[in-house]
Amino acid sequence: MTTQTKILGTGICLPEKVMTNFDLEKVVDTNDEWIYERTGIKARRICSTEGGEWPTDLAEKAAWRALEAAALTPDDIDMIIFASVTPDVKLPNSASILQQKLKITNQCAAMDIAVACSGFVYGANMADSFIKTGMAKKVLVVGSEMLSREIDWSDRTICILFGDGCGCAIFGAAEEGETSEVLATHLGTDGSGAEFFDQPIGGAVTPLTAEHIAAGEHFMRMKGREMFKVATRTLAENARIVLKKAGLSLEDVDWVVPHQANIRIIETTARLIGVPMEKVIVNIENYGNTSAATVPIAFHEAVMDGRIKRGDIVLFDAFGAGLTFGATLLRY
Repeated sequence: MTTQTKILGTGICLPEKVMTNFDLEKVVDTNDEWIYERTGIKARRICSTEGGEWPTDLAEKAAWRALEAAALTPDDIDMIIFASVTPDVKLPNSASILQQKLKITNQCAAMDIAVACSGFVYGANMADSFIKTGMAKKVLVVGSEMLSREIDWSDRTICILFGDGCGCAIFGAAEEGETSEVLATHLGTDGSGAEFFDQPIGGAVTPLTAEHIAAGEHFMRMKGREMFKVATRTLAENARIVLKKAGLSLEDVDWVVPHQANIRIIETTARLIGVPMEKVIVNIENYGNTSAATVPIAFHEAVMDGRIKRGDIVLFDAFGAGLTFGATLLRY
């Protein structure tokens, strides 16, 4: 009998500090109306730089909430997949740090993946594969980011978009008779679009120096118009591919949980695939773009407030720098 993969529990953790558009007006030449009209964002969360809110700190708190929701203990987890482009440190990996913070003693596999905003969807699809092949039983998939560290706060084209936060989910095998399952998955990358969103300073090719920092060359860079065009096209194609794989139509989908990059991208994608916005989970107004954390945060909130219920068919849809992309179609 084929194993069916189920989301057993979810959790989120958001930094305490709220930065509104009005706060940004004091930092850079912009205003609330300009930001909201173009992005749909009103506020975002910002991690403390004093400690206690590093990406693995957020992940620890979110994971405990997911464990509680799933009625599991930390040692029930036998794999951690940690999606982030802002790890606590380069070494050791964040998944290993999280393993220790959760006091997991079973020496479970712990890996990081760096696929930007597609991170949680990549992790979810990987978890499904590990569970279906029997290589893992309970997989904790985390998307946790501190993008505020990578933003040039003097560049109004990019600093208005991003925020910090964490979302996670525990994947495991459904019990016999349960309807929960991952129906179809899709992952891909188009490396020809790498220049649209990159951060070339700080790696092996060009190590970070004091000169780079002084010149502000080490921050993330994005070509917004190019990203907008490829994002809408990619998200729409992701949806078509997983629906075809599952033998379903868009009418069968109860909820779409897209990457929260920009409200205009979300609205355009919904129009391209023909889904009403009433079926799209949107929370970008409160958090901005939290990269790998957007999909799990939005999904968790919709589960908690009762919109998404067991048995509902849900589509996760994401894209990110790389250009990476992916989708997960599941019956929750």
